[in-house]
Amino acid sequence: MEHQIKELILAHSTELFGSQIPENLIQFQPTRKDVDGDLTLVVFPFVKILKCSPEDAGAKIGKFLDDKIDEISSFEPLRGFLNISLSDTYWLERAQETLSDTFGIKAEGSEPLMMVEYASPNTNKPLHLGHLRNIFLGDSVASILKANGHPVVRTQIINDRGIHICKSMLAWEKFSPLNEKGERETPQNTGVKGDKLVGKYYVEFDKQMNAEVQVVLSEWEKGKIDETAQEEYTKLNTARAGKNEGQLKEIDSKIKELAKNHTPLLKEAKQMLIKWEARDPQTYLLWTTMNGWVYEGFDHTYETMGVKFDKLYYESDTYLLGKDIVAEGLDKGVFYRKEDGSVWIDLTDEGLDEKIVLRADGTAVYMTQDIGTAIERYKDYQELNGMVYTVGNEQDYHFKVLFLILKKLGYVWADNCHHLSYGMVDLPTGKMKSREGTVVDADELMDDVISKAAKMTMERGHLDDMSESEKENLYHQIGLSGLKYYLIKVDPKKRMMFDPLESIDLNGNTGPFIQYTHARICSLIKKAGDFGDNITVSRALLPAEKELIKVLMKFPDVLDDAGKQYSPAVLANYCYELVKSYNQFYQNVKILPENETEIRTNRLLISKSTEKIIKHSLNLLGIYAPNRM
Repeated sequence: MEHQIKELILAHSTELFGSQIPENLIQFQPTRKDVDGDLTLVVFPFVKILKCSPEDAGAKIGKFLDDKIDEISSFEPLRGFLNISLSDTYWLERAQETLSDTFGIKAEGSEPLMMVEYASPNTNKPLHLGHLRNIFLGDSVASILKANGHPVVRTQIINDRGIHICKSMLAWEKFSPLNEKGERETPQNTGVKGDKLVGKYYVEFDKQMNAEVQVVLSEWEKGKIDETAQEEYTKLNTARAGKNEGQLKEIDSKIKELAKNHTPLLKEAKQMLIKWEARDPQTYLLWTTMNGWVYEGFDHTYETMGVKFDKLYYESDTYLLGKDIVAEGLDKGVFYRKEDGSVWIDLTDEGLDEKIVLRADGTAVYMTQDIGTAIERYKDYQELNGMVYTVGNEQDYHFKVLFLILKKLGYVWADNCHHLSYGMVDLPTGKMKSREGTVVDADELMDDVISKAAKMTMERGHLDDMSESEKENLYHQIGLSGLKYYLIKVDPKKRMMFDPLESIDLNGNTGPFIQYTHARICSLIKKAGDFGDNITVSRALLPAEKELIKVLMKFPDVLDDAGKQYSPAVLANYCYELVKSYNQFYQNVKILPENETEIRTNRLLISKSTEKIIKHSLNLLGIYAPNRM
């Protein structure tokens, strides 16, 4: 209706105001709860043009609209605002529209192809709570973009190379105990999930290296220090004089980091990385074997989450891709070479800084790889119009630089690249740390919320006619819905605190609360039996009915906004608003009145539309909508 009113005012602008007015003068705002009306037109911009009071301006515009639009039942000018009430017939006709299976959904292919990157784990450790927020956000954004008409490629880049991988490999070689057959630990002979087994040795490496750090520091304090560390260590120790407690702590941290680089274990890991890059057969076989364990573990976790990918990229394949692009950029003058041979780009004119894109020894940095990977993806999908990178907000600067470099290289699609930046997930006990083994394991967390959902559901004791497999499936759906909804209902940009028990609560803004309302509507519709497909428009609406229809009508705009903002939180919180509105309707309106067939059918159809939109919204959030709970 807002669009219709805007078009009507613009078309009759000369008649109303004596001249053509700009479109931006026509503004709407939500109608206040304490006044009558369904939408509110802001009148203030027209007062000066009409040279009259706000009330007179509102009255003139209101009368004009009332004469032109049959659906307007009344209007009231009020202190610079025009409150417009629409007829019950209008709202019932809109309710009929919401029953369409395609209501709010655009045809796939009506918008350009998009790629969404998410997950992108390291292969030296299992997935954890932080990954869950990443994965649930990215997976939902992909679904929301698809509902907005975009074909979508779901992808990830797997960080399967680098010193962190070699740390796990070396620790497994050195510290894995041998069994009676002389075999080191494997997923097969231990029954431990592959990613967890590899992660165990990543933690073990850090433990053993820290022990070596203490030995190194002790030797240095005795004056036993090799020449490669002597100068830096002396400089740092000298700098301690006269420093306060905070400054001393920072210096000690630098000394410890220096000591790490001189531990035998880290030196050995660096040598292993050199061997890997040289494709040493034994090192490469160990890398392939242990990564295979991790991939199998990841696949199991993704299956539990209910997420899939269309295309996988591996850092071991892509880390050199950008080197040729850097050479081309040098020729074009986009990059420049320093005296030591390293290659940089100067972004100071854009308010950033100078950024290295190639080291002096010719090796690639992460930026080099990301430039090459982005271009490779556009070669793989030549119709691709944009990419969404789901990555934590600690990489905000990295992506600003990446997109700007791509733009300077002449890739026009760089304007359509977006960093879906999200805040970290904290625990009541503090920040998670992978090296110290203090992360919340994704598998364990999912098992925990599913177990809590099972206990909560069993305590209610009303599923006796369900088979055990059906119950287990339901517990899984409730637990995972609570976890997913809790992690994506918060604006992605915000840091958040996670409470697993709160996530599965049947009250408040939670996934299970929304699921429960969906199940309630399904039960109501099943109880009602057969009813018609068409809403009767010749009757009055109760306030709770009209309010529910209004919320239903928001769905297309909410879905569009969620896609434009790359924010599942927009859709999640709309879904909660819809559920609250339906519960008000359920409590205040007799849905199955006796001997009033038309009213009964209308209310059931409004319920059916609510059920459909709740289900569709939950599905776009990656959440299953059960028919029973």
